[in-house]
Amino acid sequence: MQSFYKPALSILWLSTDMIGQPQHIKSAKGEVAERVVVAGDPARVVQLSRMLERPKLVNENRGFLTYTGYFNGTPITVSCHGVGGPSSAIVFEELVMLGAKVVVRLGTTGAFLKHMKIGEVVIPTGAAYLGGTLAQYVPDAHITPVPSFDVTNELVNTAREEGLTYHIGPVFSSDAFYAEDPEFVKRWSSKGYISVEMECATLFGLGMLRGVKTGAMLLISDNLAEMTPMVNAEYLKPYVEKAGRAVFKALLRIKL
Repeated sequence: MQSFYKPALSILWLSTDMIGQPQHIKSAKGEVAERVVVAGDPARVVQLSRMLERPKLVNENRGFLTYTGYFNGTPITVSCHGVGGPSSAIVFEELVMLGAKVVVRLGTTGAFLKHMKIGEVVIPTGAAYLGGTLAQYVPDAHITPVPSFDVTNELVNTAREEGLTYHIGPVFSSDAFYAEDPEFVKRWSSKGYISVEMECATLFGLGMLRGVKTGAMLLISDNLAEMTPMVNAEYLKPYVEKAGRAVFKALLRIKL
């Protein structure tokens, strides 16, 4: 796969080498750990950073807050990727430039199935995507974005250990937050997708292209099948605490 995609990516790699440094995450080599957790909400990144030992702010440029600290003695970085494919692709690429080898998204998602409750988690096995970000990387070709099996397996294990109620299945990564309606839910749930979010396909696809391990644990913030309103970040804080521990524990078990 890597040899197939490399020609399409050669211009990107050339420009990156010429620049020499990430243009958005203004951190130095060694300030970003090999194990990284990413989230779209800066407030969630701050909350996760406070769960680490000796967290240090290593970037705040462009609002992409990034902290590096320790969990049970192992270096871990938490970073904000913003909203949607283009923003998150910038952050994922630059984290890899700075040394990331496994990246897990701890985000939110809208459930498609009526039995799924707010505060429960989704662990994606893949992500459908109709947006344009990955098409810029793989023109005139097709990619099926999937996370790394070992990362996904450990996320399931630690979710169980932390007593989380979890759902496993493919998600839909949307580029249009306000395009969701009953027909949207019906169309994608009938094809086996269990929830919607905005960044997993980009993360999984870039992980495949860059040889980086990826995974995701998503907190359910609303149920689109039931048309329940989305809860705010403050409401989700206790759920983030439990899910954060599960993600940190999973990262420690991943062989790099």
